[in-house]
Amino acid sequence: MTAGRARTYWLVGASSGIGAALVDRLVAGGHRVVISARRQAVLDERAARDPERILALAADVTDLDSLARAWDGMLDRWGMPDSVILNAGDYEPMGLADFDPTLFERLMRVNFLGAVNGIQVVKDGFIRRGAGEIVLTASVAGYRGLPYSSPYGASKAAMINLAESLRPEFAREGVAIRVINPGFVRTALTDKNDFPMPGRIEPEDAARRIAAGLAGRGFEILAPRGFGYVMKVLRLLPYRMYFAITRRMLREPGQ
Repeated sequence: MTAGRARTYWLVGASSGIGAALVDRLVAGGHRVVISARRQAVLDERAARDPERILALAADVTDLDSLARAWDGMLDRWGMPDSVILNAGDYEPMGLADFDPTLFERLMRVNFLGAVNGIQVVKDGFIRRGAGEIVLTASVAGYRGLPYSSPYGASKAAMINLAESLRPEFAREGVAIRVINPGFVRTALTDKNDFPMPGRIEPEDAARRIAAGLAGRGFEILAPRGFGYVMKVLRLLPYRMYFAITRRMLREPGQ
């Protein structure tokens, strides 16, 4: 991470995958991190390794009151953070043969409405202070619809749209809202995929790239950039060309 003043982060979704790797990276960069996830025991285990720099407060993004209690606990002990990273996420691939509205509801509750709950909890404090940063972990899967990822992709597209919509008003109040758009990162979630994942990187590599992006001020942080740029190009294609590409991604029925 580039040199600069030490900051205080609240990282929600910190117990595994990209979140856990990012905690390590931020702490190594000299920052303090309030870590939140649903399992307090897992958080306590991580905090015990760096008790001066990590504060563990359990929270469930699908429960607004749970997030509010964690926020109040942080304010009581460490004060208001400089940056809030809403990283909690869920993923499950789904093909048309397994179409399931309950899966859409589950992923939207965690990925999208979880971010909405997080914004609700922190926005008034940041606006009163006239400073702060809210960072949403979305995905390049939110750029355009991809086969077998409609519940996940829809939730991530909603997050990107949310950040884009709110950014001008937040900026007027002195508050930044930004998005992290990872590509394929090796985690327990992407291990569910049974297809080739181009450009897949390790969580530590993603965390390094994200931490470098957090040190800047850009709206979007890509991790990695290469695959992100490929997805940006696909986003520009007319539908006829785009659907010709995505049809090639389909598996034979029964596979």
